[in-house]
Amino acid sequence: MRLPSGETVSKLRNSLREKALYTVCEEARCPNQGECWNQGTATIMLMGDVCTRGCRFCAVKTGNPRGWLDLQEPEKVAGMADIPELRYLVLTSVDRDDLEDHGAGHYAETIRRLKTKRADLLVEALVPDFQGCYESVHTLCDSGVDVYAHNIETVERLHRRVRDVRATYAQSLDTLAEAKRHRPGVYTKSSIMLGLGETESEMRQVMNDLRTADVDILTLGQYLQPNAKLLPVERYVTPQEFDNFKQIAEDEFGFAYCASGPLVRSSYKAAENFVLSKLTPATFDETAADAKASSSSHAAAETGRTPSTSAGSMVV
Repeated sequence: MRLPSGETVSKLRNSLREKALYTVCEEARCPNQGECWNQGTATIMLMGDVCTRGCRFCAVKTGNPRGWLDLQEPEKVAGMADIPELRYLVLTSVDRDDLEDHGAGHYAETIRRLKTKRADLLVEALVPDFQGCYESVHTLCDSGVDVYAHNIETVERLHRRVRDVRATYAQSLDTLAEAKRHRPGVYTKSSIMLGLGETESEMRQVMNDLRTADVDILTLGQYLQPNAKLLPVERYVTPQEFDNFKQIAEDEFGFAYCASGPLVRSSYKAAENFVLSKLTPATFDETAADAKASSSSHAAAETGRTPSTSAGSMVV
């Protein structure tokens, strides 16, 4: 993968190294890293690299961290608020079923510290399902987070085949709905991987279910097999089909925004651009940014560029 370049990228990278911070963007060698960093978006993974679940699309290590947490991590990550080039920060994590609150408190403390240092930094939390625990959902929503994101990942028929048995379709929808019920002003967001055998009618159904849960933003991207032990790709969805799904999502189902393309990931900057345009309208040119994102994604797809990731294609 070509190393991302540009003045903003260079400043952001240097600031991260000075603070001994590393992003998921770098670790997963995301193909969109340069685009995201140039517009001031980065993704950080919290709470270690051992997941308590074993989804069949994701190559992150599975195990039991036995309650381990880096208690200094919230303050360390809060140092990112001092990086002026950063406008939008995505926090994500492995599943932490070993923790009583499933990690919600750790997320919340990190977000509070970020917001204390810089209130205008927009923060998205891409979170697990918290085992459907409303208290954990509320803890996260009450932290000052701008976007509550949780990935539905696939259509209902394929759910059991794709995700860990503890991650149910209904539970994911319910946590997203509860986030919006508890904090109506928080944007909610979800993502779907394509290329696992889903049909158009099933895609319409999951879109309908997400809108029923009052989800605002949807991202759609191509599933790519991380290694030979995980689920194979059933088919590669064309850029034209992704365009069609974007139109269906926005025009038929009423999503406020849908980022859709072969290389779109759940923390892809196109969706962040939408949030930035709504929450910081005085400083953001949505039309120009969205057009650049769309053309870049299509150009990458047409040249056959693919990411090399350690996790499933929609994790970062």
